[in-house]
Amino acid sequence: MSSLKTFPLEQHPYRIQPGQHIDLGTYPTRDDELFSGDKSDGKDAMNALADQIGDLQEMLYAQSKHKFLFVIQAMDTGGKDGTIKDVFESVNPQGLRCEPFKKPTSKELAHDYLWRIHKKAPGKGELVIFNRSHYEDILAVRVREIAPESVWSKRYDHINDFEKMLSDEGCAIVKILLHISRDEQKERLQARLDDSAKHWKFNPSDLDDRALWPKFMNAYQDVLAETSTDHAPWYVIPADRKWYRNLAVGSIVADTFRSLKMSFPEPDFNPAGITIE
Repeated sequence: MSSLKTFPLEQHPYRIQPGQHIDLGTYPTRDDELFSGDKSDGKDAMNALADQIGDLQEMLYAQSKHKFLFVIQAMDTGGKDGTIKDVFESVNPQGLRCEPFKKPTSKELAHDYLWRIHKKAPGKGELVIFNRSHYEDILAVRVREIAPESVWSKRYDHINDFEKMLSDEGCAIVKILLHISRDEQKERLQARLDDSAKHWKFNPSDLDDRALWPKFMNAYQDVLAETSTDHAPWYVIPADRKWYRNLAVGSIVADTFRSLKMSFPEPDFNPAGITIE
């Protein structure tokens, strides 16, 4: 049975280095760099990894010292929801929040664009998932021409400063781009149309964004190059195969948890001195 390869986080094959030039057309959407086994072996490995993530998150919650922000972005059908479900299936909901960021409300638009983001950031002991994120205020705003370049181009620095502040305050940050091919997206969209139980997942506006694929790729490339930092790195995950995607993301999450060097808190009493009648 194949085993999951491990790399130091700083040298992870899917990690974007600060200032690295990005051409997403050269990045694989299918790969076996981390795991060369088949789907069945991959699912077994993911089950074991999910249990490890659950144990590590329990330690995060118990120690209540560190914070963990997990950001996930993708094109439509990229697999954000499935990744969250499978990677974090063993996590105790008590220490977890999943925050989806959709179209801003009128109240949110009355504030600066990071206002709604900051108040959702994790507190001590929390694991928080951003399903889409503050990066939509560059990506969608740019591609759909909601605001001029003079507005969105300043946001790279804003976001870098924001994430540096979170990091300085004890927050570990992992940012994931699920990288699927345009052909794979076509198959997934068609599957939603062919299955009546999945019609709720299909939005005709997804086709509008599909038509803008090249513009979205250019926008993502710039985001990756401008905002992947040592304290808040981006990882581009080959995501055409769901089971491999889950393994790749899960391994990064687990290794990031371990990098925090956590431990369960010592009791402020002597357990050996207590007798329960």
